[in-house]
Amino acid sequence: MANQLGVLNALDAAKTQWYHFTAIVIAGMGFFTDAYDLFSISLITKLLGRIYYFDALSKKPGTLPLRIAAAVNGVAFCGTLAGQLFFGWLGDKLGRKRVYGLTLMLMVICSITSGLSFGKSPDGVMATLCFFRFWLGFGIGGDYPLSATIMSEYANKKTRGAFIAAVFAMQGFGILTGGIVALIVSAAFDHAYKALPYNVDREHSTAPQADYIWRIILMFGAIPALLTYYWRMKMPETARYTALVARNAKQAAADMSKVLQVELNAEQEKVDKIGREQFGLFSKEFAKRHGLHLLGTTSTWFLLDIAFYSSNLFQKDIFSAIGWLPKAETMSATKEVYQIAKAQTLIALCGTVPGYWFTVAFIEHLGRFAIQLMGFFFMSVFMFALAIPYPYWKTHNTGFLIMYSLTFFFANFGPNATTFIVPAEIFPARLRSTCHGISAAAGKAGAIVGSLGFLYAAQSTNHDKVDKGYHTGIGVKNALIVLGAVNCLGMLFTLLVPETMGRSLEDITGENEEDNGYEQRFSVEKVPV
Repeated sequence: MANQLGVLNALDAAKTQWYHFTAIVIAGMGFFTDAYDLFSISLITKLLGRIYYFDALSKKPGTLPLRIAAAVNGVAFCGTLAGQLFFGWLGDKLGRKRVYGLTLMLMVICSITSGLSFGKSPDGVMATLCFFRFWLGFGIGGDYPLSATIMSEYANKKTRGAFIAAVFAMQGFGILTGGIVALIVSAAFDHAYKALPYNVDREHSTAPQADYIWRIILMFGAIPALLTYYWRMKMPETARYTALVARNAKQAAADMSKVLQVELNAEQEKVDKIGREQFGLFSKEFAKRHGLHLLGTTSTWFLLDIAFYSSNLFQKDIFSAIGWLPKAETMSATKEVYQIAKAQTLIALCGTVPGYWFTVAFIEHLGRFAIQLMGFFFMSVFMFALAIPYPYWKTHNTGFLIMYSLTFFFANFGPNATTFIVPAEIFPARLRSTCHGISAAAGKAGAIVGSLGFLYAAQSTNHDKVDKGYHTGIGVKNALIVLGAVNCLGMLFTLLVPETMGRSLEDITGENEEDNGYEQRFSVEKVPV
């Protein structure tokens, strides 16, 4: 393109270099921590119930009361939603780099303080834990728009999707590591402090030292984030922000000359020419050009996260319902943590992690649109396949595990990756971080709906089998049918999302065009769906 800046052309045409991999690791470690922190709570909620809500007269081990369980599971998502909106906006106002270190430090501090939660009463401990997990979520929320935007603005156009997907794929390793850490810690404590099953000795089935288990698991999340803080602060601001938003061509050329190790000219005249029309997020012009895109990215991420997070957070409940996990009363507290962690680790290893890397491998061949549509389709298929013959799976646990793993495989080789990638590509540089934050926040709203809704809905229809303090629900079978229907809606809204494969960011958004050339170019080059 005649008006494309030389520095942006150089980034688009750059061969894959060491700095690309450095950026993936630096941004990816944030996502590793995000996933570890968000999903590790599912490993310890049953342990928290045993420790803080023990009832010697009950035939079953203690469980978190309904309102406490809802708060512990959902509060980090509320923080994440707020963080995505706030830091997404701040990333466009102050620059990606300025805000990037702040989110990581917040995650480190709150991971540690979550493990140090205190209180005079059980409710006091849970309140402190919820407080720190809200702010942990707030920091995690900032990482979504900033990591995606930074990676998309650093990458070349041929491998941009794969690089953003690789950052997001670190989430899989975070989930896997959470399970492995819980396995090691619970096994070590079980070996050191022997405890009898609950149905043999109720009072001593939970060793006093078990209180350290959940604290260690939560605090471990601070380590990988802390290791990358220095390198995150050393990254230069992205050239696209510096040139197209801060309007400083000289600084953009200087920064990228160091990164690419080539000589680049500052082209201030071109910067002054292009992208002069500064329409805002709430303008008619934005609605006309990008309104349907924003509806597409927000709706698909919202629907995906209802299914993804409800399935992920409540694996332990589903496994218990089909009899894959032993009944809680037949285990000690540490043994139960071990069994839950083993189940989550197997699912992550078989379905979650491979799915992410299939996206990395195929996204630049199949495209974002095809992978997202395919993912939603197969998630629907496998959810219905689990739900409709549900009684059959109760006696065929291995088959259930395979089918359940496949739903996670196609979530990650599908919309869980693409809903993260596309919003970082289709919006103008000055609104890119904001729009990604809005899209991601819609996703977390879905996660809140999924986590809280499934908590209630998946309870048995038989009053005698309902967990203490809960009301009867629609049962796991019907809950899975609802999630299958949600995925079908995701397919429908995917039709609003354009294909971006192989095109430069400025070509997609029209920022390398003079204002009057935008309308014609965009309507012709948008890939039909």
